[in-house]
Amino acid sequence: MAGVYFHFPFCKQACTYCNFHFSTSLNKKNLMITSMLKELKLRKDFFNNDIIDSIYFGGGTPSLIDANLIGEFILYVKENFKVSDDIEITLELNPDDSSIKYLTSLKENQVNRLSIGIQSFNQEDLFLMNRSHTANQSYDTIKMVKDLFDNFSLDLIYGIPHSNIDKWKFNLNEALSFDPPHISSYALTVEDKTILKKQILSGELIPLGELDIEKQYWHMINYLEEINYHNYEFSNFSKPGYYSKNNLGYWGGKAYLGIGPSAHSFDGNMTRSWNVSQNMSYLNSIKKNSLPLSKELLSLKDRFNELIMTGLRTSSGVSTKEIKDKIGEKFVCYLEDNAKKRVLSKDLYWDGDYLHVSKKSKFLSDGIASDLFLINL
Repeated sequence: MAGVYFHFPFCKQACTYCNFHFSTSLNKKNLMITSMLKELKLRKDFFNNDIIDSIYFGGGTPSLIDANLIGEFILYVKENFKVSDDIEITLELNPDDSSIKYLTSLKENQVNRLSIGIQSFNQEDLFLMNRSHTANQSYDTIKMVKDLFDNFSLDLIYGIPHSNIDKWKFNLNEALSFDPPHISSYALTVEDKTILKKQILSGELIPLGELDIEKQYWHMINYLEEINYHNYEFSNFSKPGYYSKNNLGYWGGKAYLGIGPSAHSFDGNMTRSWNVSQNMSYLNSIKKNSLPLSKELLSLKDRFNELIMTGLRTSSGVSTKEIKDKIGEKFVCYLEDNAKKRVLSKDLYWDGDYLHVSKKSKFLSDGIASDLFLINL
């Protein structure tokens, strides 16, 4: 299975924490859409015999795009690629872009899953993060979505400055009051070249302490597990049958094609590529029928490290069979030997041919993974 990702690089305003590629100037929006469709046509031979089971519209803010134009992208994929009968088609939705008319049109254009960027039900948090929607718009949007879509996800952020465990419990309870099939929840990360980083460096904001962030994380893990949400990936929780195919494909190392400025692609084997992260450079290149991308052939060491990082973030774990089949048996031997210390400390455990992070060490998953990385081949 494989996926297609569309990156629409436009937003109404800049969230303080965001370091994704986007522009708040919408004057090139129509040209960008035309160019992205053209790039899709230029890359129609990207997949071999892979069957696409996921189309994902992200950004930026794809809900700024007319639903009929979203439908054009979907139609082209379905007419020119091999597509699964039960393909998942997700669009990231901002609450302030929602209306019954727009949501109905999305559904008519074959979008069958929405990822709603709630982030917080607390208006103070939304103001701090410079989100473009209000808490009231979040409530209204979820109600409209539930009337039209069976499959949707609520996106939340924890670890926000000035927050505490009670505020986080409120956010989680508000989200769960809508009985969502899926929840994605990420810790607020201070990235370089963001407004948030500048606010912290200037002393305007004080970041939440690591122990407070971890406390919020563990409340989420334990509470969602208690009410039968499956933590199938570090930041993603699902009811049975509602796992995100896009997420499973990405973390499972499946092939995916990225369309649009800054979008990344992976052939499912050893080659990655990424488009230029500058709108005008992208547009000029596509105008000349030239793909605006750079490529990287992964080394065996890099591929091994990726398999460790992605595998340990998921409930599936790291498959030694996959490592053996993709890069060789000697890497399995290295992993088995290098994991012994962490297995003894009960940070890791084996279940057959799969290596997993124990529940007690989930919060430290990335650090544990880096301990297993191959430094020199």
